[in-house]
Amino acid sequence: MPKPTEQPNGEVYKLPMMPIREMVIFPHMMTPFVVGRESSVRALEEALTGDRKIFLATQHDASIDEPSADDIFEVGVIGNIVQNVRMPDGNVKVLVEGVERAKTIELNDNDGFFVATVKTGRNSLTMTPQVEQLMQRVQGLFEQHLKLQQSLNYETAVASARTDDPTKLADTIAANLQLSIDEKQELLNIFDPVARLNKVADVLDIAIEKLNVDRTVQSRVKRQMERAQKEYYLNEKIKAIQKELGRGEKSEWDDLKKKIDAAGMPKDVLDKAQQELKKLEAMPPMSAESTVSRNYLDWLLAVPWKKKSKDIRSIEHAERILNEDHYGLEKIKDRILEFLAVRQLVKNPKGSILCFVGPPGVGKTSLGMSIAKATGRKFVRMSLGGVRDEAEIRGHRRTYIGSMPGQIIQSMKKAGTKNPVIMLDEIDKMAADFRGDPAAALLEVLDPEQNGTFTDHYLDVEYDLSQVLFVATANVLHTIPGPLQDRMEILRLHGYTEVEKLEIAKQYLIKKQLEGTGLTAENLEFSDEGLQSIIRGWTREAGVRNLEREIGNVCRKVVRRVVKATNKKKPEVHGKETLTAENVPDFLGVMRFRDSSVQEKSEIGLVTGLAWTEVGGSILQVEVQVLDGKGKLTITGQLGDVMQESAQAALSYVRSRAQHLGLPKEFYSKLDIHVHVPEGAIPKDGPSAGITLATALTSALTKIPVRRDIAMTGEITLRGKVLPIGGLKEKLLAAHRAGIFEAVLPAENRKDYADLPQLIKESMKLHFVEQMDEVLQIALDGKLPELAEEQPAALEASKLPSMPPPAAVGTPAQPHQ
Repeated sequence: MPKPTEQPNGEVYKLPMMPIREMVIFPHMMTPFVVGRESSVRALEEALTGDRKIFLATQHDASIDEPSADDIFEVGVIGNIVQNVRMPDGNVKVLVEGVERAKTIELNDNDGFFVATVKTGRNSLTMTPQVEQLMQRVQGLFEQHLKLQQSLNYETAVASARTDDPTKLADTIAANLQLSIDEKQELLNIFDPVARLNKVADVLDIAIEKLNVDRTVQSRVKRQMERAQKEYYLNEKIKAIQKELGRGEKSEWDDLKKKIDAAGMPKDVLDKAQQELKKLEAMPPMSAESTVSRNYLDWLLAVPWKKKSKDIRSIEHAERILNEDHYGLEKIKDRILEFLAVRQLVKNPKGSILCFVGPPGVGKTSLGMSIAKATGRKFVRMSLGGVRDEAEIRGHRRTYIGSMPGQIIQSMKKAGTKNPVIMLDEIDKMAADFRGDPAAALLEVLDPEQNGTFTDHYLDVEYDLSQVLFVATANVLHTIPGPLQDRMEILRLHGYTEVEKLEIAKQYLIKKQLEGTGLTAENLEFSDEGLQSIIRGWTREAGVRNLEREIGNVCRKVVRRVVKATNKKKPEVHGKETLTAENVPDFLGVMRFRDSSVQEKSEIGLVTGLAWTEVGGSILQVEVQVLDGKGKLTITGQLGDVMQESAQAALSYVRSRAQHLGLPKEFYSKLDIHVHVPEGAIPKDGPSAGITLATALTSALTKIPVRRDIAMTGEITLRGKVLPIGGLKEKLLAAHRAGIFEAVLPAENRKDYADLPQLIKESMKLHFVEQMDEVLQIALDGKLPELAEEQPAALEASKLPSMPPPAAVGTPAQPHQ
């Protein structure tokens, strides 16, 4: 660290002091800088209230924000504040002129800023020939230094050094030299002008020597570069001459030709690649066409033409993988195992195109990964959600700037084999616009009879996709064009029952979330009752995605308690938490869903229907109110056109059966009927609420309540015939979740009974009906005499034997007496 030289007697001042960082201010020097520290701002304000004088000294270490007296050099400069401007961020920009150097005698803290007692060192210097000669030498060295440095402000720097004052000359040159902080502080510490001039001369001598060495090295490097360029030019010329004579070395074109021959391309593709290589050799290397041609060849070589994954043909291995990764889904697993069994007998089977359709969270995407794992193939996922451009599938032609192959060819390159599993995720989320229809571009890809000759616009050659196993996923089918659906084997994944969700949570979700949060089974235990409580009270979904999130929320809260309880860098878990039905609200807050949506009592004009949505089934309350009026029908609840037409058809049926229902023939002309479906913010549509609407209308007009413990779904005709509906499993699961264990269904849906979960078969009473009159006999809490006489036999035939719901799956509604 530089030590100050002894200075002669001078004057003593008491001034506000400001530590400065990464700079040394010399006398006769105008310096702008920004003041941001609170202590420095206070010192500045103190100086401005006085004679604008302030003492500036440099810190040893610039990284210290609150320096002490030991962190600051003793020698600094007394400065005069020329200008100060406060900036919007609270900092102050100041311009300070150095007046004279001074040494700190005492440094005190005064209300948040330093006050320094300093002593100046004013020397009386007599001009002698020796001093003048020294000044001329220093000025000459400074000019020589500026020339070697090739400084842009040469004239300004030289002009500043033209002075007769040796003190000012030494300080001006020191301020303009590119030195370290310690070197500049060493010059500031010298109070004697002659000693300071000698020191500046020594510094300039060393700097000039360094610059001369640098110039010599740069000149030598330049000569070597010129020689290297000359040698490169001559070598290239020699290569050209040798190639012309047929004695050239192996070139880049030879390497490309070898790669093309070894790629295993079909004959027509090989011919095209060789023609492209010949064109590339004839092109100038720096031309744009050369770049396009080279990129095309690189893509032809990057796509796998013969490399295949070694298939795992063991059905036992595949079955074990599928069972480890997924619970249930027996039909899906059987289909995959059938595919593997066929490959045992057929050497080169055509690739299958499977489409998993189901609500979110049931495991469609992860099922595709399991298929790849079970078959030993590479897995590539293509997300089609929001794709609107046909070129995303088929690529752009090479005439376009920046053109590339489509996602199919890019996926093949990513896989690196001819037989990967490619997952077309969210295939129902594609859309068409002015750039074409990507769904139409997929028609060739997903047709086993055509995809052996798939043509990408960029490659412009036939590529064989017949060995690829395509797996598509979708939430709904109605947004997928019919021709595209026809090319895929549709496999439906339905929602899970409570028992299935419980098993999935115990076997998969809990383990995954415990690992993700750093816990183990020794730290947190989930009871079956606690999991059932989460399933019923905090999640209402067909899949298990929200269930996994809630389990993760419980794990994170336990982790937070552990980390909060310990202050170690690596906290250790002590004790064990257990999630029970009673303490679930402590982790997840207030229950989001009621245990049951069953009405407390049977009411007039209120019927529970069953609906299907993209995320599974749900229950639908239909209300009808009869008012005095003139025959007006009002329908509210944001219903679609089809559902409004169902309401009209239901009313027409009721009017046609007025006499049998005990209603006046002209009742309609004297009443207004209001049909409302609650949750009006949610759009609703579809014909399956027909019998629900008709039952609600009949109840409201006949003043007979509808049983609170029964739900129904089915389309109605004007003659009262009940037509079949879709989504039966999802609708019955929704009724079961809501605590309704009896349902009225169309007779033509009896064929779907075999596909229902065992839980539904055992715990729900199902009525399959053909006519609306049967629905009324079952649903109304009070019989219509004439209907009871008409169809007793049909009513008995509509029922299927059922067992009472077990206590493990929920508390059923009270049976109708």
